[in-house]
Amino acid sequence: ILIAVPLFVFTAKVMNTGTITEMVFRFANILVGRWKGGMGHVNVVASIIFSGMTGSAVADASGLGIMEIEAMRKQHYDDGFSCAITAASATIGPIFPPSIPMVFYAMFSGASIGNLFLGGMAPGILIGIALMIYIAYIAKKRNYPKGKIYPFKEFIKITITAFPALLTPVILLGGIYSGIVTPTEAGALAAFYAIIISFFIYRTMGLKQLLSVIVDTVKTTGTLSLIVGAAFTFSYIVAIEHIPDMIAGIFFGFTNNKYLMLLIINIIFLILGMFIDTSCIQVVFVPMVLPLVKAMGIDLVHFGVVIVLNMMIGLSTPPFGMLLFIVSGISGTPLRTVIKEILPMILVLIIVLLMVTYIPDIVLFIPRSIGW
Repeated sequence: ILIAVPLFVFTAKVMNTGTITEMVFRFANILVGRWKGGMGHVNVVASIIFSGMTGSAVADASGLGIMEIEAMRKQHYDDGFSCAITAASATIGPIFPPSIPMVFYAMFSGASIGNLFLGGMAPGILIGIALMIYIAYIAKKRNYPKGKIYPFKEFIKITITAFPALLTPVILLGGIYSGIVTPTEAGALAAFYAIIISFFIYRTMGLKQLLSVIVDTVKTTGTLSLIVGAAFTFSYIVAIEHIPDMIAGIFFGFTNNKYLMLLIINIIFLILGMFIDTSCIQVVFVPMVLPLVKAMGIDLVHFGVVIVLNMMIGLSTPPFGMLLFIVSGISGTPLRTVIKEILPMILVLIIVLLMVTYIPDIVLFIPRSIGW
């Protein structure tokens, strides 16, 4: 399972090194840029498309984010709003498949990676729709501009140019759900395809850039490997000390109602996300609550998507949300300005979280309909 992680990391870095992110942005622009507040909508749609390639919120915010914030500046959007919507939309990355956090969750829980990927599709799109509704409201209130309306010939030209890049999620997800490749093999396939189009179609990557990407991937993989090693050690200690049993006893002392239990878990994880890195949450706290979740009869795929969404909200939540620091750093916008703008967007994300928590079919109807 874990071999998929460096492959998805590598794919994300190739995407950001070549012009693939630019192709994704241009295609999103011709789709929704004409609407009022168009650049905000482009930001969200580009994140949805890009999430089908990399599975990383950080790759989205740091790669696409530079282009998105600069384009919104040119059309006189407030810097705080531009950065905030870039951070909020980047949370879609690990919700919509593929997803690096879901690979880790599958390792801890034993849940099917294929079902987790399928289960993240509808919530990812739902987040996008919710953010676009909020953008439409703000655009009308602040009179943000409409984007350029492209003639049909230009639409066809940009679509054809972007088509090889847009095929990446189709190849990746199509390969998995047709049964041709496993999720791990799909990571290798996506990485290979990203190299091919960067070298031979867009011709924006050479051997020097490829070597740099490989070195960066090795560094990131080394960090993740240390986290995984620590996770297994910690999980072993937790198991032999019967800590999950103690936690279950405490929780069951409050209630044995699974809906109230899910609310309590959501509140705890949202608070943890405000102060603790998502890697730490996944390594330390998720294994503690999994026995409780199993005892309550909560579907592991449903719970996995809920937890990943929780952690992604944490990435955008002050005071220590990593995405806030990324968008502030790449744009030069003061952090306090970004935080002020992102708070209503976090409320939008929490509403989606509650919908996903209490309407399990949002997550489960696609896996069930496909029969995985």
